[in-house]
Amino acid sequence: MTFGATSTTDDVLEGVDLTGQRILVTGVSAGLGVETARALAAHGAHVVGAARDLAKARTATAGIPNLELVELDLASLASVRACADALNADGRQFDRVICNAGVMATPFGKTVDGFETQFGTNHLGHFVLVNRIAGLIKPGGRLVNLSSAGHRFSDVDLDDPNFETTPYTEFGAYGRSKTANILFAVEFDRRHKARGVRAAAVHPGGIQTELGRHMTPEVTQAMIDSINRAQPAGAAFSWKTIPQGAATSVWAAEVAPADAVGGLYCEDCHIAEPQDDPGLRGGVRAYALDPERAKALWALSETMVGETF
Repeated sequence: MTFGATSTTDDVLEGVDLTGQRILVTGVSAGLGVETARALAAHGAHVVGAARDLAKARTATAGIPNLELVELDLASLASVRACADALNADGRQFDRVICNAGVMATPFGKTVDGFETQFGTNHLGHFVLVNRIAGLIKPGGRLVNLSSAGHRFSDVDLDDPNFETTPYTEFGAYGRSKTANILFAVEFDRRHKARGVRAAAVHPGGIQTELGRHMTPEVTQAMIDSINRAQPAGAAFSWKTIPQGAATSVWAAEVAPADAVGGLYCEDCHIAEPQDDPGLRGGVRAYALDPERAKALWALSETMVGETF
């Protein structure tokens, strides 16, 4: 069956039985994370939901069966390592890991460990978590990293990841972190596909969730206007619902053939085409799939977090 931009999680998972699967989803206190957990659990999966604020996550996920919660603050490597240690000590394996949590367009700041907030939270936190629990991902398993069309704002800066010499912009930093999410999937896929574990990155679409909490209505409207000016006639930007936004995550995790999506970037429940035309909203920038940049980012990330994987 062919799915698209308006497909929902329930459309994508119709007839799919996930009984026996164990799936880790980060960011289950709001928005896409909650919907992803709900949809997977509704089809029989046992979901481990990670969240920084467990009380908020309990409220948000009340009523979802087969769900357990673990504490994870991606902006603190001590928290990330404690979460990974607890999962490893538990020892139960995962069929899927969906890195859904993130922040967007934040004012300039730093994580507990001194990393620029968006790169540190969106990329480095997940980089350490996933690599520390990589041995728990079963052969035949998958990693899905939530990226964004925002990767088109900027490539990673391997020389100045923390904006120590570069002028900071909210969307420039967001773009770097979302490109990093794709490059991480590219290199993780290369390293693990021999044992049957594949990785993909996805763009959920434009969704009104708490992710945009740092954006004023004026900034949001200006962004939509700039997108629309660059589109062909009749291709105006439209918001997705949360079930439509989470659909590509579950499609890439459960429905798409592993060999089709491994090491690639997906949007609207299909594999995105390479597209370097600045005016087009869809597609993926070539730099985000560059295997050599993926290797270089991995090496930089190891240096930054002081750990080799």
